Amino acid sequence: MLPRVSKLTTAAKRMVVGRPFRSDSLGHTLLPKRIALPVFASDALSSVAYAPEEIFLVLSVAGLSAYVYAPWIGLAVAVVMAVVVASYRQNVHAYPSGGGDYEVATKNLGPTAGLTVGSALLVDYVLTVAVSISSAASNIGSAVPFVATHKVLFAVVAIALLTAMNLRGVRESGTMFAIPTYAFMFGMFAMLIWGFFRTDVLGETVHAESYGFELQSDEDHLLGIALVFLIARAFSSGCAALTGVEAISNGVPAFRKPKSRNAATTLLLLGVIAVTLFMSMIVLAQRVGIVYAENVKDLVGAPAGYEQKTLIAQLAHAVFSEFPIGFYFITIVTALILVLAANTAFNGFPVLASVLAQDRFLPRQLHTRGDRLAFSNGIVFLAGGAIAFVVLFGAEVTHLIQLYIVGVFVSFVLSQTGMLRHWTRLLRTETDPEQRARMKRSRVINAIGLTMTAAVLIIVLVTKFLAGAWIAIVTMASIFGLMKLIRRHYDTVARELDETEWDGVLPSRTHSIVLVSKLHLPTKRAISYARATRPDTLEAITVNVDEPDTRALVREWERSDISVPLKVIESPYREITKPVVDYVKRLRKDSPRDVVTVFIPEYVVGRWWEQLLHNQSALRLKGRLLFEPGVMVTSVPWQLSSSAKARREGEVSAPGAIRRGFGDGRG
Repeated sequence: MLPRVSKLTTAAKRMVVGRPFRSDSLGHTLLPKRIALPVFASDALSSVAYAPEEIFLVLSVAGLSAYVYAPWIGLAVAVVMAVVVASYRQNVHAYPSGGGDYEVATKNLGPTAGLTVGSALLVDYVLTVAVSISSAASNIGSAVPFVATHKVLFAVVAIALLTAMNLRGVRESGTMFAIPTYAFMFGMFAMLIWGFFRTDVLGETVHAESYGFELQSDEDHLLGIALVFLIARAFSSGCAALTGVEAISNGVPAFRKPKSRNAATTLLLLGVIAVTLFMSMIVLAQRVGIVYAENVKDLVGAPAGYEQKTLIAQLAHAVFSEFPIGFYFITIVTALILVLAANTAFNGFPVLASVLAQDRFLPRQLHTRGDRLAFSNGIVFLAGGAIAFVVLFGAEVTHLIQLYIVGVFVSFVLSQTGMLRHWTRLLRTETDPEQRARMKRSRVINAIGLTMTAAVLIIVLVTKFLAGAWIAIVTMASIFGLMKLIRRHYDTVARELDETEWDGVLPSRTHSIVLVSKLHLPTKRAISYARATRPDTLEAITVNVDEPDTRALVREWERSDISVPLKVIESPYREITKPVVDYVKRLRKDSPRDVVTVFIPEYVVGRWWEQLLHNQSALRLKGRLLFEPGVMVTSVPWQLSSSAKARREGEVSAPGAIRRGFGDGRG
């Protein structure tokens, strides 16, 4: 890269992501539990924020009488969440490397199952960002009309900002996100405690704004199997509260030591907070008489022009009826937590991608950390995928949500199955009674978790497949196939490089060629350098694309004191690259054991637009010659005055700068 452009690019990068960190400072970027909780909990907490609303929304099809099932559905979801949390606490102890579900499935069920989990989680992380940001755009858009009419633009900008924050490093981004996440938790607990205190202790009558509304429904037709199916669908929708729980098991490497213990403690705290908020919201929503429908037209008794608020907003409005600041506080922190929910994916996706890249299923660039010790390539890749989904679906949550949940429950099912096999395998060799009892308890928990998550997955597939879940499944299958192809490529390259033995036979001779267009200083320098390599044969060649210029060059060459012979290659179609390549091929055919070295003079310029005016023929020629066996290509740089000016302005003095054509090499 040119010095000036490089300097500007570096300055812009430092402004966005900050100064680079040394590798030995990695420990300083790891997360304590107080920061890890908001970093990894934002997705799960945001899911809890809208999961109760999904339950009431589905039940509204059967009318108000179906709301009586809401607490029981919520309890079933809470039990599933508790079982999943308990299971993942075992995961982080047994598999602390950060592979999470992928590692569990790979080691216990085989690479195909592991790759299935990996592809499902990668898609789910991308959708987490897309859904969360789009939902935040919708919520903020209800208060800010500009955002409502430019949701895609808002979502893209928000994803870009989150990307920049995470590129600055996991701890730094975690610190920035801790305050709003804790504010959400504080606001929610304050609202719920005050709401129950008013209704149960003070005995006050607290009603939501939708209290007393009726629902137009198919209540008379939803009996028997249809009602059971509706309850099952409401249960699957409520299970959206479980999304994000798996993130901690994938992010164990980001914790401070002892990593497993800290991750397990954080997971327990997340489970307790999520279950408490989830059940309390459902119970309080029933207490204040919230009536919620997918279409406002189905609300009988609603005044003209009524705009339905979200379930959280109705709860806050009812509980803080005499304290408007509380209502606005809840509204603001809820919008913030929806934005920050994407941050969980920004921490989980790069770690999982790094593990997959280490196993050669993804490009190796995703395995290494950037100069801020974050997995920069994974973060950028995630942002690009999320932006693509947002633009493709117009930032519409209704469309994106149909693609959601499938991936995480695929990983849940395979993870639970893998853990069952894990405990069964250990029990075959374990003789300590206490350890065996602990393993059997863990296996029971995993078995219950497998049963529940498998049932949820089946219901989700049945109820959401045609609504859009098929897109997520096709995407997962495509990523699965792509990762298989990447692994096959790396395996092929490894076999080729490892199994092919070099016979150690050196080339019999070296034949050097200097490419000439004019007899000027760059050409003379290239010839001098070629001579210094002491080839067996040295010649200069020029391609005849203009007869008068070629004749003038030959006359000037003959008058000079250069002893290297000049050969003219005819080009009836005025090409340069093909005649040179054909000439080199003929040399190789005549002497297969010779090595042909082509020296190409190139200009080093100081301005980006000057690069467009020079070296284009050299670039094309190098690109063709690189594919020819037994051919070496050497560029001989000549620094123009503009490059010297750029060198002085850039103050480049790094070791090796002279060799690259920059600076004096001191410093």
